[in-house]
Amino acid sequence: MEPWEEDGPEVVKRFMYVNRKAPYGTIYALECLEVVLITAAFDQDTSVVFVDDGVYQLKKNQQTEGIGMKNFSNTYRALDDYDVEKIYVEQASLDARGLTADDLIIPVEVVTTENLREIMAQQDVVISS
Repeated sequence: MEPWEEDGPEVVKRFMYVNRKAPYGTIYALECLEVVLITAAFDQDTSVVFVDDGVYQLKKNQQTEGIGMKNFSNTYRALDDYDVEKIYVEQASLDARGLTADDLIIPVEVVTTENLREIMAQQDVVISS
């Protein structure tokens, strides 16, 4: 029997990916999105958080022609296809940037900083970019 054919319960970990960076100017946002999709493809309990300038990753109508980069924001719509339903945005981060949930490309759960701390404490793995 191969190691991947073991009998017994499948181990599912709770992974949370915290996005803090603006969508362009670094590779962090796009690479984090790719890792989220890979994790979800392996049927792990995957959640995504957007705080600080990371909330800009979800902003509707991004115009990237002027910076010579491809707009990848529509790729966030694939999260639903991968059953990533736990998508959180910190209210304080939206407020500080003059945004609301209506300004975002996908549905999210807007949470307070305190709620976010509680959600993070329940995870097995938290990865911040």
